[in-house]
Amino acid sequence: MSTQHSKAAHEFLKNSEKVTWHDATFWSVRQKRDNMAMQLDEWEQLRDAASAIKRHTVTHLDHYLNQFAESAERNGVHVHWAKDAEEFNAIVLDILRQQNVKKMVKSKSMLTEECEMNPYLEQHGIDVVETDLGERILQLMHSKPSHIVMPAIHITQEEVGHLFEKELHSEKGNYDPTYLTYCARLSLRNEFITADAGMTGANFGVAETGDIVVCTNEGNADMSTSMPKLHIAAMGLEKVVPNYQSLAVFQRLLCRAATGQPTTTYTSHFRKPRPGAEMHIILVDNGRSSIIGNPEHWETLKCIRCGSCMNTCPVYRRSGGYSYTYFIPGPIGINLGMLKDPQRYADNVSACTLCCSCDNVCPVKVNLSEQVYTWRQKLDKFGKADPMKKVMSEGMSVLFNNPSLYNTTLKFAPLANHMPHFVLHNKLNAWSIGHELPTFPKESFQQMWKKGEVK
Repeated sequence: MSTQHSKAAHEFLKNSEKVTWHDATFWSVRQKRDNMAMQLDEWEQLRDAASAIKRHTVTHLDHYLNQFAESAERNGVHVHWAKDAEEFNAIVLDILRQQNVKKMVKSKSMLTEECEMNPYLEQHGIDVVETDLGERILQLMHSKPSHIVMPAIHITQEEVGHLFEKELHSEKGNYDPTYLTYCARLSLRNEFITADAGMTGANFGVAETGDIVVCTNEGNADMSTSMPKLHIAAMGLEKVVPNYQSLAVFQRLLCRAATGQPTTTYTSHFRKPRPGAEMHIILVDNGRSSIIGNPEHWETLKCIRCGSCMNTCPVYRRSGGYSYTYFIPGPIGINLGMLKDPQRYADNVSACTLCCSCDNVCPVKVNLSEQVYTWRQKLDKFGKADPMKKVMSEGMSVLFNNPSLYNTTLKFAPLANHMPHFVLHNKLNAWSIGHELPTFPKESFQQMWKKGEVK
């Protein structure tokens, strides 16, 4: 039975040149991550520390969130609490309407994608402008991110050139990346100047000081907050960390794991509003508190959204971000989607080889593959198990629990070597598409062992 993911992946795989490029691009990021990790003797100790800090913080969120809110309010920041996406969007709209905002510039935020904030505000007459270059390209294309850190990396420079010719009136036929970046910067400069409000996400929130910490490579978050008089920060509950000592651990891990850089070009700390300006922080739950109480999947909240699990995942690299039905793709997206709505996003669970590579690269040691495996065991409970796989599993159970039947089957298995090719390679055997069955040996390992031929 084909899932939505497998169908979308099948379409993606039709363009073999693009698949090869996509695979190589993200693998090169994985290699950069490895190079950075190998330059630090204490890399694994940092991962252990980050995992321990997240484990502690996530399991004591009530304390650290209250401390963060109190610290931020002492700094003159307005703190809001949103239980879900609907409440979050309503709070943002209310703040904007109080300030008579018509246009808001914003830096990259996967939380606003999660809550579908942009279309909500646009429906209520607010012009929202993405200022991250990749996000801006996708906004002009009316498309969604395919990766949480490099959202438009799947778009070629020629495609960007055609887009900018149409939307920004750039020179026809000039697809030089430097020129295209200049065109985007020139266009965004006017947006920054004329915006009434700026919004950022939050990579971290420091409980002890009330700081919002935003990590970017373009400086667009600084522009979004330094020109408009109103700054709104959207932060998921799990982004809080205890103090600056904890922050230092994540700062050393985040960018190395995400893009293979020692650090982001800009690491911006927002503690209080500028003189004459106003700052709001919205702390968003949207299902996070229920994840804490899930004994099998609470570790998902340790994720710092570096995207390294996607860069290493062989399925993501060769099927693309848009093949996943949840807005976050890859290993972390599989688990987050299932936590959000297992009935709706169960098809993504098949998009995993259980190679465990994601576990090995995760800077905070989220047990991603273990969680995917756990979800697979629950598919029948959700009514999402593949009927064919159920039949096969029952058949294999009978076979492996019956030694005499197993030995007899093993004895006659070499007969398959002499069967016509079309008998074993057809639509009923989906595995045979693109694969050749191995040749069965005349003697099994078990027979050779009994004869003393194996030592």
